[in-house]
Order: sequence, then structure tokens, then C-alpha cells
Amino acid sequence: MRLVLSLVVAPFVALLVLIGSCSSALAADAPFKILVFSKTAGFRHDSIPTGVEAIKKIGPPNGFDVDASEDGGIMTAATLKPYKVIVFLSTTGDILSDEQQAAFTAWYRAGHGWVGIHAASDCEYSWAWYGGLVGAYFKSHPAQQLAKIDVVDKTFIATSFLPPVWERKDEWYNFRALPKDVQVLLKIDESSYMPGPDGMGGNHPMAWYHLYDGGRAFYTELGHTQESFVETLYLKHITGAILWASGKGDAKRR
Repeated sequence: MRLVLSLVVAPFVALLVLIGSCSSALAADAPFKILVFSKTAGFRHDSIPTGVEAIKKIGPPNGFDVDASEDGGIMTAATLKPYKVIVFLSTTGDILSDEQQAAFTAWYRAGHGWVGIHAASDCEYSWAWYGGLVGAYFKSHPAQQLAKIDVVDKTFIATSFLPPVWERKDEWYNFRALPKDVQVLLKIDESSYMPGPDGMGGNHPMAWYHLYDGGRAFYTELGHTQESFVETLYLKHITGAILWASGKGDAKRR
């Protein structure tokens, strides 16, 4: 009898284990959702529509679905609940009310991720918590020009594929102060271009990440131009940022 029960039960148990394993695998591979938020109350970049469409295209091949909005009203507990990552795409000015700031902060502190692109540092100057999130505020920029970017960290998912020196044309920000308590990924070589009177000398970070107040925050200064969003290396750069911010797998390093 014991032998018969073993012969009957064992395959059933094995099937349950297999189903559980398949379910876990499917859950691990299920797409997560991100929100691209591009509201502006100051200067508006003409690259925003191109950027939104580019991020929508890179989403499905990389395991995430993309929604986009410019309505601050989306910042409520209920509407933010489905998202793992929110991307601030060249947001400018004072874009969120006190209530919307509180909802976004609570969502982020629950262990979610934020990615700031370009003018996300030209945003919400009077909101101290946001200043800590983004890491540094915009101060000025010279004319768009070709410059050399030094890749400081070649192990991070958003930079591992880049050449040691990445030469490209963009609009290069000077910041009001250096970011604190962050891991710097990219620095600009000020000897390779004309930074203007607000240049930051030999230490001029341009992309960084940090664990901040319960979530993951990534900022890249790059991305002013429409051409950025058809550039293969740049799109891989922001894809890596989104994956890291999502916490998907061991996405920090690759």
C-alpha cells in the first residue's frame, strides 16, 4: 500500500513543484510598468515627444510597459500604485502641488525607483526632498557642443557598454553644487569643450545614482537633443537606468 501511495503521490508532488517553478519564472519575467512624466512649468524641450516615443519603444524588448503623462493629477496613491519606476523626462519648474508631492514621496518611499533625465534637475527648486532625490540642481549651460565624457564606472548596468571616453554632442549643464552621497558614473572633461564662466573644474559629474530615502534614484544630465533619443548608446544608457531603478533581478551590476 505504501508503495502504491508513493507511486501515486510522488508524481503529483513533482507536478506541483513544476507548476510552482513555472509560475515563479513567469512572475519573474512578467513586464513591470513605468510612468514617463514630462510636465513643464518652465522651459519646454522640443525633444520631449521624441523621448517619450523612444522610451515606449525600448520598453517591451527590455521587460517593461510604458505609460506617459503630463498631468500632475496622476500623482495619487491609487494611480501610482501600478508603477515600479517613474521617469521625470526634462520636467521644469514647479510642477507638483503639495498633495501631489506627498503622494509621489509616499510611492517612492515604498521601495520604488525614479529616473531623472536632463532637465529633471531644473525642477522643484523649493522642494528640499526633491533636491536630495535628484542630487544637484541646474545652474547654467553653454551652447550645445561636442564634448568628452569620462566613464567613471564600467561595471554599472547603465554604463558597462560605453567606451572609456564617450564623445558626443549635447547641452552640458553646470550645477549649483556637487551632488552628495551618490555614486558618480559619468564626468565631463571640461578641457574638451567650453563650459562657460560657471564651469565646475576637474570634478564635473554628469550621471549618478544612489539609494535615497527607501527607494532607488538615478539621474543623467544627458538628453537635451532630439538626436539623443535615436542614439544607440544613449538609449542603452537610459534603459540600464530604468532596469536598475526597478530593482529587477540584480540589475545594479552586469
